[in-house]
Amino acid sequence: MDFPRPPRRLLLPLVVVLALASLSTGPARGAPAHPAEPSGRTAAAAPSAAVTFSDDFDGPAGAAVDSGKWQIETGDNVSNHERQYYTAGNRNAALDGQGHLVITARRENPGNYQCWYGRCEYTSARLNTAGRFTTTYGRVEARMKVPRGQGMWPAFWMLGNDIGQVGWPASGEIDVMENVGFEPSTVHGTLHGPGYSGSGGIGAGYTLPGGQASADAFHTFAVDWSPNAITWSVDGTVYQRRTPADLGGRPWVFDKPFFLILNLAVGGYWPGDPDGSTVFPQRLLVDHVRVSTNTGQPGGGPITGIGGKCVDVAGGNAANGTPVQLHDCNGTPAQQWTVGADGTIRALGKCLDVAAGKTADGTPVQLYDCNGTPAQQWAVPAARDIVNPQADKCLDATGGSSANGTRLQIWTCTGAAHQKWTVTR
Repeated sequence: MDFPRPPRRLLLPLVVVLALASLSTGPARGAPAHPAEPSGRTAAAAPSAAVTFSDDFDGPAGAAVDSGKWQIETGDNVSNHERQYYTAGNRNAALDGQGHLVITARRENPGNYQCWYGRCEYTSARLNTAGRFTTTYGRVEARMKVPRGQGMWPAFWMLGNDIGQVGWPASGEIDVMENVGFEPSTVHGTLHGPGYSGSGGIGAGYTLPGGQASADAFHTFAVDWSPNAITWSVDGTVYQRRTPADLGGRPWVFDKPFFLILNLAVGGYWPGDPDGSTVFPQRLLVDHVRVSTNTGQPGGGPITGIGGKCVDVAGGNAANGTPVQLHDCNGTPAQQWTVGADGTIRALGKCLDVAAGKTADGTPVQLYDCNGTPAQQWAVPAARDIVNPQADKCLDATGGSSANGTRLQIWTCTGAAHQKWTVTR
């Protein structure tokens, strides 16, 4: 996005205090996005993943959010010339009694709040999990229905938990979803860090098909975050993936704890101010926020098969479509595999994938961007098979060979030696 965009994130005094307290107690520019696979496969949250944070916003109408999970920020935001005052309590952030959090932006000022431009014209709300919950890696998602209208700016995003020590943008910022009212069908996902912040953030937009407006229905916005890779999706459709290679040598600051933020801003440099067409109040409805594990955590080890050979990414190449083969075990990262609770098997920051999502005997397996599809789901039972449940077929060394370079594929499970694997967890 080429719009001027100073740091939206900072209600600085409060955020810094919160980040320090937590620590003491224990349109973007850039390289083109890596697209989803041309086959059109889509991503979805894997049901077997372990949930580490969840809020379904169940409770009586008018109740405040769970203070054990969220805290409310207050004040204005001169950094980005937003027009709202974020209020405390449940006036602008409350449950609706139907399983939703409602963040409401109103044209009002019942408390005679003062903003950077004088007497505030609007109120809204902003919540974060600093001091309550942080995560390093995983699937981070929210199902939301955004507001509509010129000047509306809803966002679901994350900040590095060390912001109180290193400041922004060194802390890093991961924008899972932002929408500005003048783009009713488009949302944006962006990374901000040292040397690529504000309007220089690295990201991309996603436009809903068929002229749908984001405010017409609930949508699920997510990132799948692992070491050296972050992938964005909307309703399961992957639209960009970012790695350190996209940063042109600038620091990758996304391998540490981050906390979550939800807010609805009114006006600012990027969305512009409300105008005569903007109807108030406007509401951001949040059905759930959830963080679950994926196989992004460091670790893993070799997977060995027939002849004691290792499952190997050919040439140590992390490019999409790289063959997966047998090779002499050598301890390189190309042979370090992590088997996770989300059903994926990963190496080099990518997933073991059945090519094009096919299910036929002889379909080769490859390395590919992780996208949560059935082609990347594997079961590893005690019988030492590695099974793709979608195909109901086993990981297989082609021709029963143990020669270096033997391509791996899926095949009907036979119990043969070339379908037996020893997984190091």
